[in-house]
Amino acid sequence: MMQKIQRFGAAMFVPVMLFSFAGIVVALGSLFNNPTLFGSIANPGTTWNSVWDTISAGGWTVFNQEGILFTVGLPIGLANKARGRAAMEAVIAYLTYNYFIGAMLTHWGAAFGIPNFDKIQIVANATNHGLTNIAGIKTLDTSILGALVVALIVVWLHNKYFDKKLPDWLGTFQGSTYVYALAFFVMIPLALITCWGWPKVQMGITSMQHFIVGSGFIGVWIYQFLNRVLIPTGLHHLVYIPFQFGPAVVAGGLQPYWLKHLAEYAASTKPLSQIASVEGFQLYGNEKVFLVPFICLAFYATAKKNKKKQTSALLIPAALTSVLAGITEPIDFTYLFAAPVLWVVYSVLSATMNTVMWAFGLRGFMSDGAIGIASMNWLPLWEHHWQTYVMQFIVGIIFGIITYFVFKIMIEKFNYITPGREADDEDVKLINKKEYKQKMAAKAAGKDANDPYIARATAYLDLLGGASNITELSSCATRLRVSVADPSKVAPDSQFKANKAVNVVHHGKALQVIVGLDVPQVLDEMTQLMQQSGGDAKVSTEQDNPYIERATGIVDLLGGNENIKDVIACSTRVRTHVFDTNKVAPDSEFKKIADSYEVQRRDDNEIDIVVGLDADQVVDQMKQLL
Repeated sequence: MMQKIQRFGAAMFVPVMLFSFAGIVVALGSLFNNPTLFGSIANPGTTWNSVWDTISAGGWTVFNQEGILFTVGLPIGLANKARGRAAMEAVIAYLTYNYFIGAMLTHWGAAFGIPNFDKIQIVANATNHGLTNIAGIKTLDTSILGALVVALIVVWLHNKYFDKKLPDWLGTFQGSTYVYALAFFVMIPLALITCWGWPKVQMGITSMQHFIVGSGFIGVWIYQFLNRVLIPTGLHHLVYIPFQFGPAVVAGGLQPYWLKHLAEYAASTKPLSQIASVEGFQLYGNEKVFLVPFICLAFYATAKKNKKKQTSALLIPAALTSVLAGITEPIDFTYLFAAPVLWVVYSVLSATMNTVMWAFGLRGFMSDGAIGIASMNWLPLWEHHWQTYVMQFIVGIIFGIITYFVFKIMIEKFNYITPGREADDEDVKLINKKEYKQKMAAKAAGKDANDPYIARATAYLDLLGGASNITELSSCATRLRVSVADPSKVAPDSQFKANKAVNVVHHGKALQVIVGLDVPQVLDEMTQLMQQSGGDAKVSTEQDNPYIERATGIVDLLGGNENIKDVIACSTRVRTHVFDTNKVAPDSEFKKIADSYEVQRRDDNEIDIVVGLDADQVVDQMKQLL
């Protein structure tokens, strides 16, 4: 269940990545059309104003079409096959759903508590009786929730029925058409339920908004803490997205709300805490600007003397990336594994810092690094609100210093192995999210995360698209035999080779990862990792047909398929010609397959392998592999 929730959270992040850029574009449009900063050229009606207004209009695309964006984005992250088609199916189903709602409210609006539906005009920046326009369709404003529900339904239908074989006379309805046909009829009761229940949900959301806004510093602290501490689980997406893009605090989300009122805030001399009282939840970019650099400084201060130079070379770029762009992954996941308690401490400190800033009147949209914060806050609002931002810097630096000493003391007291404190024979390195997950999986299994078999097993599992993408798993003498649900999720061969695989053989959804003679150990570790992650693949640890075992082993030791020119059976021998004898393994490797094997190397790149009386059967299997 946790894996499914994490996957859902990650899928929601697919469309979210577009909002940062769009937000900066809109903010710059507001900034450059501010007459206070740019004088009369920014007044309405001027060419300057018209140009930037046009650019801003483009930036508003993702905010004005949030529902469609999430409807497209979720299938990209969750569909097991043909993701592009799944996205198309989801969009048309979502539009159908809203057309059904509009038609039902037009005919029976009074029964659902919305009389005169067809006469209500949709006005920008108004509640509009809970209605909105989506792609020109007047419908109920279900925010991103309606989009998510429709997208999840379509993804389920797509994964289950996209490949379903229909009778020949219905062949034209296979694939996406069949999925949409099913979704079409599902959307009718869903639209009916929405018409009946959503107005009541909207009333509940309004009450929740009043509660959250009225919760003061307690609500702000809890939100900031959860949004930070849950990052390792991936569940933080479920915390901030309803606030940032959903209706948790205001209709449409806090980021669009802030950007819509940015010019108004810039022109006002009233404190931000008065004119933007609800905008206190999106302050979590502050830890990226103020705390992460001091964490890096603590790592440097506690590094071994002989590793300080190497440590600084890694930490300085990571700190700058955090401060400027708001990307903290290289730092976060490095100490998450080495010292999880530091992550909890960091989450407490960041939540407390943001809450103190909130108490001093800071409001705004600050989810990125300094570039994003400056464009959407400091630059457009500096003239009338500089005192608030000066206080923001003072509080941030104070908490940065506190964080430095807390981390330094804890690292030294508990001897946490943070960057620069590794063993002398180990290089200083930062850990990314993928490596963190691999190490945690090994730790959960009670094994050494540096065990070579575990390292390869976790790498291959990830490169094959994860446990959920594997339907069958077995091995032969030197190969992992894998069947996958979606071949498009399998990484390029080069990444397998980078993790010590000799090669990868593809046959549609069936793959063979040539691992070598330690394939049993790798298979065993993969099996355990899949069981822990909830995978339901059919796993076989029994040996395959012995002739296949021997044939695949010989092919691999001869340098692989591409190195074998021809092969025949000669009594008790496998006779083959190879292109490059340097690629052929030593004789001792052949004996690992069977002690009785003898290898005779002749002129003209001919190699004879004495295998016994079943040479014919072995050669037959080799020819199938070739």
